[in-house]
Amino acid sequence: MATHLTSRRSSARLSDSLFGRLLRTLVKEKVLPREPEIDPDRPICYVIESDALSNLLILQKACRDRGLPLPLDPLDLEDEQPSDRRVIGLQTLRGILFRRPDWRPHLQELNAMTRVLEGRPELDLQLVPVSIFLGRRPDKETGFFRILFSENWTVAGRLRRLLALLLHGRNTLLQFSPPIELREALDENLGRPRTVRKISRLLRVHFRRRRTAVVGPDLSHRRTALDQILRTRKVRDAIRAEAEKSSQSIRRVRRRAASYAREIAADYSHTMILIMSRLLGWFWNRIYDGVHVHNEDHLNEIPPGAEIIYVPCHRSHIDYLLVSYLVYHSGFAVPHIAAGVNLNLPVVGSVIRRCGAFYLRRSFRANALYSTVFTEYLDTIFSRGVSLEYFIEGTRSRTGRLLKPRTGMLSMTVRSYLRHQERPVVFVPVYFGYEQLVEGDSYLGELSGGRKKKETLSGLLRSFSILKKKFGQMHVSYGKPVLLADHLDQEEPQWREMIPADDQRPPWLAGAVDQLGDRIMRRINSAAVVNPMNLLAIALLSSPRNAMAVEDLEAQIDLLRELLIRLPLSPHAAVTDLSGREVIEYCDQFGLVERRSDSLGDMVVCSEKNAWLLSYFRNNSLHAVALYSWCACVFRNNRSFRREDFERMARVLYPFLKDELFLPWTGEEFLEACDKCLAQFRQLGLLVASEQPDVLQRVRGETLQALQLSMLSQPIFSSLERFYITVALLVKNGPGTMTAAELENQCHHTAKRLAVTVAFETPEFFDKALFRNFIRILRREGVLTTSEDGKLVFNEALEIVIRDAKTVLSKEVRHNIWRLSPAPKPVEDMAA
Repeated sequence: MATHLTSRRSSARLSDSLFGRLLRTLVKEKVLPREPEIDPDRPICYVIESDALSNLLILQKACRDRGLPLPLDPLDLEDEQPSDRRVIGLQTLRGILFRRPDWRPHLQELNAMTRVLEGRPELDLQLVPVSIFLGRRPDKETGFFRILFSENWTVAGRLRRLLALLLHGRNTLLQFSPPIELREALDENLGRPRTVRKISRLLRVHFRRRRTAVVGPDLSHRRTALDQILRTRKVRDAIRAEAEKSSQSIRRVRRRAASYAREIAADYSHTMILIMSRLLGWFWNRIYDGVHVHNEDHLNEIPPGAEIIYVPCHRSHIDYLLVSYLVYHSGFAVPHIAAGVNLNLPVVGSVIRRCGAFYLRRSFRANALYSTVFTEYLDTIFSRGVSLEYFIEGTRSRTGRLLKPRTGMLSMTVRSYLRHQERPVVFVPVYFGYEQLVEGDSYLGELSGGRKKKETLSGLLRSFSILKKKFGQMHVSYGKPVLLADHLDQEEPQWREMIPADDQRPPWLAGAVDQLGDRIMRRINSAAVVNPMNLLAIALLSSPRNAMAVEDLEAQIDLLRELLIRLPLSPHAAVTDLSGREVIEYCDQFGLVERRSDSLGDMVVCSEKNAWLLSYFRNNSLHAVALYSWCACVFRNNRSFRREDFERMARVLYPFLKDELFLPWTGEEFLEACDKCLAQFRQLGLLVASEQPDVLQRVRGETLQALQLSMLSQPIFSSLERFYITVALLVKNGPGTMTAAELENQCHHTAKRLAVTVAFETPEFFDKALFRNFIRILRREGVLTTSEDGKLVFNEALEIVIRDAKTVLSKEVRHNIWRLSPAPKPVEDMAA
């Protein structure tokens, strides 16, 4: 064996001297991280997955180019030389025609190194794992022929490896991992044999996890995996229960369970991933003027070997294509995507399935067998370390707002983690910022009362017309990752001791999952990118008739942008670099606004139809300007305001704004942010000094600054109107007269009538879900309680809210809401 190893090392050095220059031509590697965590002053031994000659030469070249110790040089531990090279290959391929891995040589080399360190306590050795992938460099595209020889889980023979080197040498990725300290392992006093086996096991697990993270999981035996799911105890029990319930044979019910498993399961194909990467790269260049990625460094915060779950906001069918594409080109494996079964179309469904999609029905609570099969499938891929992607909003947002999270998939994920805690679980929030929507016309039709169009193959073919259009620039921003264990520690510090042994749901689970959903949504919003279309929409839709003089619009956009720079929503948020004039000129290309001229100058005007579309982009960034808008609201009908009253109103109303817009601050943090915002208002000339130190005062009404302050209050004004509608209906009808559902319905009809008869409002103004949320928070805050017969009862706290509303809402607005809200039923009608 020693003779064999020596001959291989000599062969490697000879090959390096003969083919070093040729290798420089064939190989161009990308090294991650750019500065490997290696101490060059201490002894180093590199560890690679396979000691194939190509791997040795690629590593030698990369280390030489970066001034690192060379792997083919002897490993010297002062006067000891346990090996004549600084590199170990975990596996050595044996055979001429049929290559098979042999794991024994690396154990001998590890044993020799530990033997030297045992006799020399002052010595240490860094074992540096290096992963080498041909055809997996993230920032390169590949041709269709090259795809056949790209990196995967197959053990490559000499010919395949040679072809891979020729085709993908300039598309090589090297990942240096943090070193393993051999001295620390020896200090555990396990004895040399156990120490060697432990280090070997750690390295094998490390390389497998690294390959899973970069290439994707090894799911080459889909049928075997599905058979394993059907043999699990829970599925077997569900089959027996269903057979008894439906009076069918076990065999027939099992076939149905098998069909469910085939309907659900992905059929992951590395080849299809690479083909789609090529096609999507062409597609993005065709329809977008650029795709910009923000906060990509957050991906580097993910612990090695972690289970990654991408949780984007959902605004378009483009979302899941773009996430998979960008994740792949960031050097991570393409995640398995939870897709609605409505996307399982002929031909297309199979392609999506091979790209990692697994399908689920919209609702399956009533189908216990399907629910069990789906849960077991999710648990299986979760336990294998497969990264996932799902949209916790459940559906695409038609209004541009984040929807209240649906926590079904989150709950399944948390419960699976409680069963399998081998690796950490990390949620990666993802924000999408579009300047134009591919589905814009479809959303407009649905908001106008039309029915949602069902996904069909013919509809997909018709959608190819979008290739003739341009949709501006696209922004993707990664939010700060959420570590599941840290979240559970905050919600229930003793959760590890409170996991039921019978796999039942622990009592604290529902609350922890709800809070997890809200935290993810806030992290998504905190990573917002305010693009030119967002700024234009916020400013223009703040005017009474969606029309403004060009100069005033430019000034308002510049004010918004200045506030977003001075007081950003979070360190991870971003805003366009364009000035107000540049924003208007840039957005002219999209046709949502038009310029008109008269004797007084130029105006920018938006039609009612386009205002509905423009409101989508305003709502994308409503949360980003909510702080400034709230601070401006109190001066909408008041020249001056006592700071004490300002803080009291902020404490009362902020919980509603926080819940509706997923704002990041606690109550006290919001008050601190308000103080900073008011200080910026004074610097920008929107507020002036008052003779009384505890009084806030705005500028005179005829100035441009007064107009700007008034328009700045408009973005969240609709939220305050909805809030007042809810409270007014409660007070007008009295306590104990309505259920929550009846109140929600009356709020919806009142807001709809108000939008039609009094002022133009976009459809989300009378969205039932928003009123439902208001009612839920009133109950949570103790303002509303429920009587034994299900009626809503309120206390005097509601009267305080009514009084505060008078200071923000004008008398005309309050009068219209009160007048249009339904009158209380006569006593005899209520009795009936």
